[in-house]
Amino acid sequence: MKLHFHLAALTILFLLLATFPWISSDLNSDQKALLEFASAVPHARKLNWITGNPICTSWVGITCSINRTRVLEVHLPGIGLYGSIPDNTIGKLDALEVLSLRSNYLNGSLPSDILTIASLRSIYLQNNNFSGGIPLSLSPRLSVIDLSFNSLTGKIPSSVENLRRLYVLNLQFNSFSGGLPSLDLPRLKFLNLSYNSLNGTIPNSLQKFPESSFIGNIHLCGSPLTSCSALAPESSPVAEKSRKLSSGSIIAIAVVGAFVMILSLLAILYFCMKKKKDRDSSRVIKAKATYGKNENLKSEDFGSGVQGAEKNKLVFFEGCSFSFDLEDLLRASAEVLGKGSYGTAYKAILDESTTVVVKRLKEVAVGKKEFEQHMETVNKLGHHPNVVPLLAYYYSKDEKLLVYEYIPSGSLSAALHGNRGIGRNPLDWDARLNIALGAAKGVAHIHSEGGASRFTHGNIKSSNILLKEDLNAFVSDFGLSPMMNYIPVKYRVAGYRAPEVIETRKVSPKSDVYSFGVLLLEMLTGKSPLQHSGYDEVVDLPRWVRSVVREEWTAEVFDVELMKIQNIEEEMVQMLQIALSCVAKVPDMRPTMDQVVRLIEEIRHSDVETRPSSEDNRSKDSNVCTP
Repeated sequence: MKLHFHLAALTILFLLLATFPWISSDLNSDQKALLEFASAVPHARKLNWITGNPICTSWVGITCSINRTRVLEVHLPGIGLYGSIPDNTIGKLDALEVLSLRSNYLNGSLPSDILTIASLRSIYLQNNNFSGGIPLSLSPRLSVIDLSFNSLTGKIPSSVENLRRLYVLNLQFNSFSGGLPSLDLPRLKFLNLSYNSLNGTIPNSLQKFPESSFIGNIHLCGSPLTSCSALAPESSPVAEKSRKLSSGSIIAIAVVGAFVMILSLLAILYFCMKKKKDRDSSRVIKAKATYGKNENLKSEDFGSGVQGAEKNKLVFFEGCSFSFDLEDLLRASAEVLGKGSYGTAYKAILDESTTVVVKRLKEVAVGKKEFEQHMETVNKLGHHPNVVPLLAYYYSKDEKLLVYEYIPSGSLSAALHGNRGIGRNPLDWDARLNIALGAAKGVAHIHSEGGASRFTHGNIKSSNILLKEDLNAFVSDFGLSPMMNYIPVKYRVAGYRAPEVIETRKVSPKSDVYSFGVLLLEMLTGKSPLQHSGYDEVVDLPRWVRSVVREEWTAEVFDVELMKIQNIEEEMVQMLQIALSCVAKVPDMRPTMDQVVRLIEEIRHSDVETRPSSEDNRSKDSNVCTP
């Protein structure tokens, strides 16, 4: 018995050991498959897939597993891929979960070896020119299938009925024919089969979807479309009459038909040459509206001044790994994040894993050449761990757009002033100290890189300090003030603006220091220097703090949420002293941002071993009963 046990244990051990070489070889095989795909399929844009570079961190459009042993996602939308996809390329990525090759020029049949990958969950091949039918065999894990705007034919295969996880099925603007499968799928929420050649009765299981899911199929009937009885032929004599047409009538009909066809082709050709991009954009917006949730794209506001995309391209900076064009940007799902001094910021969702922030500038006072030169400088300033990088820009006579990386956790303003009710999770002192240091480093970098007389931020405020999940701070909206017309103060108090800026309308590194000092006071007091939605109190922070400190009521200054934490009063007083030095009325009396960074670092490193952590404080307070 023991012998059998030992043999079994050894067998398991050998099997485990045998798997280790495959961990590295799997990623190597994924890399090989991707390189074979890139070499076989021509593409207009450079992919920067270099063999010596790490595939999981530097290859455009590639997302790996957490342990970086397999390729899980491939996103290559709108990069000019053309031709067909060969077998045994992407199909070899047997851990692939998401594939997006939308908005390219791919043709040929749908790659059956990709659609059968067992791990595949989402496939986005819309806006290409694929032909033929949908393969019969499909991955059972598929939840999203988007094959819209292609040239696919044949019947919708009954195997789609077996996809129990299917959530989105978009086949609009193809040439599918035949009847509809019942598709009685529990998770199917978004369906679009419009503008095909489908016929017959809509199954009962699909009648819950709106009319827009089926329009454009003239031989399709039943709820929510026209009743099938209304489409039945009324009499047979018409058919009999048509069969008895004379040969002269047939010739006349043929001549007229040919003439009409030639005119139609010429009209279509002219229309395509003049309006192709606009047509594609509007079609895709309609497609999104049929199954998109919470879409908020307002074309009359967002990008309405964009002129011929063939003349004015979206300009990406070197090293940017995103792959989209101006058309993708303008037809993206867009949500207004906020309206500030320099324009409106939008969150634009271009792809299932591609989200950026688009800033639509207003009151730009410089020409194209100066604008482009300044954007190069702003891009260089963005190469810092505490600065939001500028990815791309667009310039035309009527529209100026900036594209930034999207920081998902919101702004410091929202963290300080949002949700003051029950369930609020306030920023503790350690978090505020870390945010202050990160923001100071970002502003100091902007000053040091540009030189004291040339580059400033010009618009420092809590809504322009963005936070990641780890509460690391990122400075945004920098370097725009030199290009803008002066924008008058809209608030009844100065807010973050230094006295000399209000008087002379000119910003400087010293005025940035003043604004940063107001930001520190905002973090210490919890009071806002500007009006916020649902937050009525607006305070001239420097003036108010000076008046309280003058009366030796220093403790009254601090945010009540901070006063609940033990053993931090001394550090808060030190930060208060830094903030007050920053908001000195005379610019020369203010420190530089490099000095501010060093002063905050001293607070952060002082008494680290002696002061209990925030976790300790929370544990001490855990015994206190709350009402």
